Amino acid sequence: MLDLNLFWADAKNQLSISMNAISYEVWIDKLEPVCVVGGKTLVLLTISETSKRTIDMRHLDKIREVVSSINSSITDVVITTPDKKDEFLKNQSIFIEDEGFIGTSVDVNMVRRKNPFLPKYTFETFIEGKSNAYALAAAKTVAEEPGNQYNPLFIYSGVGLGKTHLLHAIGNYVYKNTPEKTVLYVSADTLITEFLSIMHPKSRDDATTLREKYNNCDILMVDDIQSLINKEATQELFFNVFNDLYHRSKQIILTSDRAPKDLTTLEERLRTRFSWGLTVDIQIPDTETRVAILKDKATQAKFALSDEVAEFIAESSTTNIREMEGLLNKIVFFSSLANRVIDTKELAYEALSDFIEDKKESIDASDIVNAVCKYFNLTPAEIVSSRRTKNIVEPRMIAIYLITELLPMPLAQIGEMFGGKDHTTIIHARDKISEEIVTNPRIKIAVADLKNMLLNR
Repeated sequence: MLDLNLFWADAKNQLSISMNAISYEVWIDKLEPVCVVGGKTLVLLTISETSKRTIDMRHLDKIREVVSSINSSITDVVITTPDKKDEFLKNQSIFIEDEGFIGTSVDVNMVRRKNPFLPKYTFETFIEGKSNAYALAAAKTVAEEPGNQYNPLFIYSGVGLGKTHLLHAIGNYVYKNTPEKTVLYVSADTLITEFLSIMHPKSRDDATTLREKYNNCDILMVDDIQSLINKEATQELFFNVFNDLYHRSKQIILTSDRAPKDLTTLEERLRTRFSWGLTVDIQIPDTETRVAILKDKATQAKFALSDEVAEFIAESSTTNIREMEGLLNKIVFFSSLANRVIDTKELAYEALSDFIEDKKESIDASDIVNAVCKYFNLTPAEIVSSRRTKNIVEPRMIAIYLITELLPMPLAQIGEMFGGKDHTTIIHARDKISEEIVTNPRIKIAVADLKNMLLNR
């Protein structure tokens, strides 16, 4: 029997090569195969009459050409909309290899959308610990009952601690258990790019179709929502999408590197909405959890990881799971290359010597403060004091910005370093300098000079 999903996937691959990238993404990529009628007509589903008109007028001939080149039995293509889909399903055909199209009637459930989520990221492969148990429980609840509880779900943490894994786990769970639901997963950067195309569309149909893409999903996931900072026009459009989905009880899931209240340069009305549901964070995992993660990764790689080596790796990289997994990969590679069993701390140190030495030589917060003091002719005591004179405030904010940029220090720890300031003050300083870099050439040059001093010592 013809696998419509595979057949249409082949056609899409060819279309993606021969078409303009934006046209392909907006008009072709979301088309879904419905059935084959009369043994020769492929029926494709789009989301609206407006979209159908545009595809019929601009792209249908190209689609027919590609489809026929893959299977000469299919000589025509028809675009339909959800309200007319059933009419075609009543008259669909079955394809038997070497016998062409025969019969009528194929269970529509045989045609399922391709799962876009990475299969390795599931709830089962997510290692639970004290640092992430709350976030994992919330993600499971949302996956089981999207739109009913915890809407929106806002997950925040530092880099490499599992936010994206949870998004893919939710997506995989939904595709397996409720495949009729439409899940849309985008990074904030992709969202910005697509929303910019709405602001300057080639046609009104382009803008309409992209809005429908976001408004017609059952679950919307946006990764790294903090990227919307300073993107006022995109914030306005996303505000409207958020409201529409929320009031129709569609599930919204957002991730960020900080809590909603700390997205201080984001519009207040967005920050407020981000807090309407449930906000959960993922903390840096403790040693026990890091060791469990390493053991699981080693098992997947069929590598015998001793407890001693696992603990050594876990203690060498304490803030970033991805970095820790990279160290494990280095040990696996070193073991294979040298044909040696790496089962002691001493051997692991030998395999990771470059990383460990580089880490010893890396900069710390005091290096940054000293560099800023030297650049602006200040003393460390002045820059960490509570004095508010302009010649001190600006260098202090630059020092804070550089620490947040170059080091994985918690905000509270940075605040303590600068005279016991709270985390909101640190966030304000960081975001203020981020804005000044864009608008103030003097600040931009100073920050660039300081980074050069620190990174090329």
